[in-house]
Amino acid sequence: MARNLITDVQGILVGNAADVRLKSGVTVLLCEEPAVASISIAGGAPGTRETDLLEPDRTVAAIDAIVLSGGSAFGLDAASGAVAGLAAMGRGFAVGPARVPIVPSAILFDLANGGDKNWGGANPYAGLGASALAAASTGFALGSAGAGAGATTASLKGGLGSTSAIVNGFTVGALVAVNAVGDATVAGGPHFWAAPFEVGGEFGGLGLPSPFPPDAAALRHKANAAQGGNTTIAMVATDAILTKAEAKRMAVMAQDGVARAIWPAHTPFDGDTVFAVATGRRPLTAGAIDLTAIGAVASACLARAVARAIHEATPAPGDLVPTWRERFAAAAR
Repeated sequence: MARNLITDVQGILVGNAADVRLKSGVTVLLCEEPAVASISIAGGAPGTRETDLLEPDRTVAAIDAIVLSGGSAFGLDAASGAVAGLAAMGRGFAVGPARVPIVPSAILFDLANGGDKNWGGANPYAGLGASALAAASTGFALGSAGAGAGATTASLKGGLGSTSAIVNGFTVGALVAVNAVGDATVAGGPHFWAAPFEVGGEFGGLGLPSPFPPDAAALRHKANAAQGGNTTIAMVATDAILTKAEAKRMAVMAQDGVARAIWPAHTPFDGDTVFAVATGRRPLTAGAIDLTAIGAVASACLARAVARAIHEATPAPGDLVPTWRERFAAAAR
């Protein structure tokens, strides 16, 4: 793909905003036109806003944007900034003469990552949400950017990752902010669990370790994990025409990408929330067969995006864990 980003899906734009001192930020996926969307939540500690309406039996048929944010519950206010910006554009679900922008969101916990969280009574996240929306374009930064600016994993700095692919003529993409309680590398080494799905050396080209470490399945996770203290939050998108029920199935299948890239995944301490968006440019010609292919490739894209997020992370003053490139400098050459 030209960019290897979720914005390779026609009709999708992405914007980031972050505060270096805060060590936190926001990522907004903007749908150029209202798009069908649904959601799958597989972790035990999600933090979300306006996600119930994404279930197939709910009235609202399409969304305007999705917000991923750091800041735990404080970060839910990032959606308010995006909603205000969309309202100024005249976007939103029509209710009589009024228009209400539909902006589901999810947050991750980065309040204990070494950043200055002493913002007093002025919650910064609405402003970050507005800035991320204003920055939406086809190109955007990965690694320590947007919602991934302050993210961490069990042993390495997390980050923001994105990938794309084509299957059966459909474009599929993934975007993820990785803040998992578990690890994305095998046995604490440089090799990514997602290695079997890597395309073109996008996260180092190391493959899987050989021989495979005998302790690869040993559990490595954040020693002081607390409920709500982590969360991997993601989106997958396609240019296919899908119903909300089909988008739901896409989101459910894409969750396998989290499990393929992070060990352990879907724990009581993770949010593991995946949104699925369909921009409706290409009809399914083979029905459920096409949907199966789209969901499978969405899963692979998400696994790749997790590894890419960590591979692209950069160091910053006050970091509590190293980046992949810092720890595995020799492997990175």
